[in-house]
Amino acid sequence: MEPKDTTLNEAFKGFTNRDCPFLPCHPGVKRAFNCLFCYCPLIAYDCPGPYETYTDRNGLVRKDCSACTLPHDGYQQSWNFIQKWLEFPQPWSGRPQTDPPTPRPRPAEGATEAVAEAHRRHREG
Repeated sequence: MEPKDTTLNEAFKGFTNRDCPFLPCHPGVKRAFNCLFCYCPLIAYDCPGPYETYTDRNGLVRKDCSACTLPHDGYQQSWNFIQKWLEFPQPWSGRPQTDPPTPRPRPAEGATEAVAEAHRRHREG
C-alpha cells in the first residue's frame, strides 16, 4: 500500500495562531501548539483523548474535550494522531470516557486490502 502523504513540504500539518485571544486554550502542550485541529475532527468519533460528557440545553449528550492536548501537541505528532484515528473512524457512543481509554479501531479482516485496491483503481481512472 502506498503512503497517503508523499510530499516533503509538511507545512500543511499545522500552524500556531499566536494572535488567538484563547491561546493557550489547552494547557500542558509541550511542543509547538498546533491550531490546525482547533475543532477536532474526532468530536463525533471514539477517541482516546481525555474528555468529559455533559448534556446540552437540548438534552443531547456531548463531549467536553477541553482537557485534551492530543490534537494540539506538535505539528507532526498531532497530524499523525488525527490521521491514525480517522483511518477507521468509529462513531462515538455518547458514553463517558473509559479507563483505560478507547483503543485505536482496527479494520475488519481484509478491509485494508479492499481500501488499497479501491485507491489503486481510483488512481488508474
